[in-house]
Amino acid sequence: MDDETYVQLLLADSNLPTGSFVASSGLESFSTHGLLPPSKTDGTLAFVQDSLHNHAHSALPFTSDAHRLVSALSESSTQSRIDQALAALITLDRSYESITLNHVTRRASTAQGAALLTLHARAFAPSSTSRVIPTLIDSLKLAVRRGEAHGHLPVCWGVLTAALNVSLARAQHLALFLHARSILSAAVRMNTIGPYLAQQMLLSDIKPLVDTLIAECRNRRSGVLVVGEDNSNSNLDPDEVTYTTGPASTWPLGEIVAIRHDLQHSRIFNS
Repeated sequence: MDDETYVQLLLADSNLPTGSFVASSGLESFSTHGLLPPSKTDGTLAFVQDSLHNHAHSALPFTSDAHRLVSALSESSTQSRIDQALAALITLDRSYESITLNHVTRRASTAQGAALLTLHARAFAPSSTSRVIPTLIDSLKLAVRRGEAHGHLPVCWGVLTAALNVSLARAQHLALFLHARSILSAAVRMNTIGPYLAQQMLLSDIKPLVDTLIAECRNRRSGVLVVGEDNSNSNLDPDEVTYTTGPASTWPLGEIVAIRHDLQHSRIFNS
């Protein structure tokens, strides 16, 4: 087994301490508001499809750009180059914060993003032969702690997978797969579907959906940076990024219902 495949198995482990176990990505609120149809099986699958489509278009461009930034570094990179990469990651992170209007999604995203940075520092960095990328990640973690960055999940996922030498294509596939699996895991605990049906969905329904979305969104960019350049003062250029090439929200209803998550009388998830 090659190293990249083995790292993928580690990242796909449900025991990975990332905080995703307490997130339903809006499914709990969606169900509480009575928006799941009588056939909860069909409703759950439809929710996963809509949520995954929105996630691919809104979050994946930031994952891709973060991955490209970190992958561009090498052991010969100077401190100035590392500082530029850090500034670009912070710019990317702030941009994702600005386009994410849902405070519940923001809260879950930053919690999981910070968990990924901690995971690298405590589990993966000690065995790393590189010092450049661990230094960058430690600096990003410190920036989050100081309030200079938010540490959103899409950006931190791109950083982590690049640091572990997972290719961009596999990092994109894994990001969408884990998003879908997290929702189905929440659905099982909410008793909208059973555990066997969840696995059946992952095999027969989610795989072709992920493949289609990757083909559609793999080249989308955030529009806030250019890899390899100083991006500390980068801004979105509307002439270069359009709704067909940049990030976009594709499911307003899901966003609105997710915002009402904290208004539920009782809840078992944080999002």
